[in-house]
Amino acid sequence: MASLNLAVVIKNSKDDAEFLLEKQKHPAKFGDGEYDSFVDSDLWDLPSPNLPVLEDGISSGFNLSILESCSEELDLKNFDFESTLNRLLANLGIDFSDVGEWRFLRSVEEPEFGPGSSVRTFFIAGKLLDHKDRSFQENLKWMSMEACFDCLLDVKPGSDRVGPLVLLGLGDGSRQFMKQKLSPSLPIQEYPPGVMLVPMRSRTSKPFKTTNLVVFAPENGSGEHQGTDFVAHGDALIVDPGCLKKLHVELKKIVNALPRKLIVFVTHHHRDHIEGLSTVLESNPDAILVAHVKTRHRIDSWSGNYTPVSGGENIYVNGQKLTVIFAPGHTDDHMALLHISTHSLIVGDHCVGQGSAFLDFRSGGNMTEYFQSTYKFLELSPHVVIPMHGRVNLWPKHMLCGYLKNRRSREESILKATENGAQTLFDIVANVYSNVDRSFWLAAASNVRLHIDNLAVENKLPEGFSIQKFKASCGLRFMIRWTTGYITSRIPFKINKPGFIMSLIAAGAGYLLLYTSKRQNKIES
Repeated sequence: MASLNLAVVIKNSKDDAEFLLEKQKHPAKFGDGEYDSFVDSDLWDLPSPNLPVLEDGISSGFNLSILESCSEELDLKNFDFESTLNRLLANLGIDFSDVGEWRFLRSVEEPEFGPGSSVRTFFIAGKLLDHKDRSFQENLKWMSMEACFDCLLDVKPGSDRVGPLVLLGLGDGSRQFMKQKLSPSLPIQEYPPGVMLVPMRSRTSKPFKTTNLVVFAPENGSGEHQGTDFVAHGDALIVDPGCLKKLHVELKKIVNALPRKLIVFVTHHHRDHIEGLSTVLESNPDAILVAHVKTRHRIDSWSGNYTPVSGGENIYVNGQKLTVIFAPGHTDDHMALLHISTHSLIVGDHCVGQGSAFLDFRSGGNMTEYFQSTYKFLELSPHVVIPMHGRVNLWPKHMLCGYLKNRRSREESILKATENGAQTLFDIVANVYSNVDRSFWLAAASNVRLHIDNLAVENKLPEGFSIQKFKASCGLRFMIRWTTGYITSRIPFKINKPGFIMSLIAAGAGYLLLYTSKRQNKIES
């Protein structure tokens, strides 16, 4: 079941085009001078508290009119609008009696980004009665839709931002028409304006189930590109078509609804980002693939037009400019894309909607480069981060600093283990992840290997630590020790004897090597 929110549109009695926006609370500081120096600009959006459901047998007597244009059939008496509004207005410094008739506008349920339940938002509107002068708190201000679009579409780095609820609740009908044109059956989220996300089921790894197909098809662009500073130009762009085969029919509908001059940008080669490429090419043989040369070499499903990029190149889509960012770390071919006018950053798998991204050492994943790419993103000062798994992030600098802090903290624990005498991969994993279930140690091992490589690059490893000995302890040697410990910890004491254990290990080691290989191939990341 979706979690429920209420978004409140309070109209200005003196100017019907204006409505009240609330400055959103910034995330808590880290308590670290370096990370706290990166501050996201202020974010303004509609006031939006949680909306409780009334208990069984209780119905609300709150009078909420419904617009004739609203086609939804909802029993609004099941929701506690009245007390929620009372609390919200009190926090804003507004008396309940100061607002006229409340009207229900619409409800919007977000697509299935995962993990966890989606969010359903009810939008209601009321007009502030004009019977006294008001001076609002600093965290409130009047804005019109025109002013909001100016903030969203002509972004200056570091300037105030407008959140997604304004667009979701008050966006015009033409935008909804475009979504229906792309895919009548798949839910689509648009934010920033013109940037549409379609979460589609893919062969990704837990906790996610979908890969976000990003669709960019500006209808109000100039159609022109200035100068010669570009490697590709078109009328539409999609990013990472990686959906399951059973959804290729839907992907084909999306591609067929777009202009024929199509650019296909791929952030990296993992299958949950490229599995739909053959369908894209079948639907539009003239489409141009734009990707790193290492990505192209790893893709077998594309025989069409191709433009290589290595970072720093510009792409124009109907006159709007996007810049390619080389961002290795997750893999050695990983790329990102910055939309200049909205200053939104499409980050591939460098970031995810929840938790942290997996670094694939089998595909050139590198912790040193991951840190460098993260700082590169911070310097860009994006207004929003768009990952390929999970929701968009409205506090990009805080998110990126959180990644740095968490990985640095883990690295300090790994360094401490080596300083205390741990020399092998198993010993370091057992020390650092002692409180973690052993079934997760396999994934942890690849993480430790990348951190050790980074510590070696930074010349931080203790003098007596041998990189050669450490590398020799990886692979099969780690698997044998992990298997021994894993089986021993899970069999009853009475059969916990050396002969029995060795028999299990002999059978288990081969199975686990096969399982690990398959598991690594499954990892989207």
